[in-house]
Amino acid sequence: MSSTARSTPVDSAAGQPLTIAQIAKRVGVSVATVSKVVNGRSDVAPRTRSRIESVIQEHGYRRQKKSASPAPLIDLLFHAVDGGYAIEIFQGVQRVAAEHGLAVVVSELRGRPAAGREWVDEVLVRRPTGVIAVFSGATGAQVDQLRVRGIPFVLLDPTGEPDHSWPSVGAGNWSGGLTATRHLLDLGHRRVAVITGPEDVLCGRARLDGFRAAMDMAGVPVDPELVRIGDFSHEAGLRHGRELLRLPEPPTAVFAGNDGQALGLYRAAAEAGLRVPEDLSVVGFDDLYPSQWANPPLTTVRQPLATMAATAATMVLDLAAGREPAQTRVELATELVLRGSTAPPAQG
Repeated sequence: MSSTARSTPVDSAAGQPLTIAQIAKRVGVSVATVSKVVNGRSDVAPRTRSRIESVIQEHGYRRQKKSASPAPLIDLLFHAVDGGYAIEIFQGVQRVAAEHGLAVVVSELRGRPAAGREWVDEVLVRRPTGVIAVFSGATGAQVDQLRVRGIPFVLLDPTGEPDHSWPSVGAGNWSGGLTATRHLLDLGHRRVAVITGPEDVLCGRARLDGFRAAMDMAGVPVDPELVRIGDFSHEAGLRHGRELLRLPEPPTAVFAGNDGQALGLYRAAAEAGLRVPEDLSVVGFDDLYPSQWANPPLTTVRQPLATMAATAATMVLDLAAGREPAQTRVELATELVLRGSTAPPAQG
């Protein structure tokens, strides 16, 4: 999937990509209108833009003069720029970008009424070297708009099952959930609860599946009351933690889907008069900055976010240079980091 192939696909009927004038004739619009779409201008009616882009996608277009080089930018697109997660991602991309003399532009989708169309329009105007979409990906139509302009696109930590028609980078979420749960089981816990992420988010499902696999391998039944679906927020950890600790048979250990939920769980335990880890063991996921400063320091699964981001940036630059990635899906290993929030269950 090289940038050259995306910018000049061949018209199967004529054997050559179309010029802007030929595209205008096919669609029945002016050359100026086609030129606006090709150059990322937003002042074209959506229906007309869609018709023009369909012809470009099918046949390609032939530039009548050498196109300008892309801007020395990497566009980094977040659904929301929140806390340590976004900082780790930015630092990883920035490191690679700086090595190649590029800047990083950060965009946020949250709060935009027509976010998808708006960010694509902005990207097309900027003409960056490439785009990295974090967690919340783009639609197929939006990626097609980038593809026909020859702008490389990579997904980082995608929410859904990645479409292998474009590259993506993620982490070993299933193995991380498995390792975290095995650690609690090895300590002797059997009433093990899990607070996971949203059911429609890939990493949340994978971590829950890893939890279930570890319990199954150990021959420990999963109590449905101990499985809680959260949203990766501190508030979800607090809310579900309160509910779990009020059960007639509360858990002695909890695997939280991320560090934020784990810290919310700390507060729920304190409210219930319980000590971590003497009365309740807690494992998180991510290993973001606050985890080592919690009281006690949080045992967690380290997700190599900065390395994931640097890998995505490198893939974007390879694509921009016309080099095919060795693989379309890269999954980096996670690691259990043992600190002070886990211990064998209390006797009695």
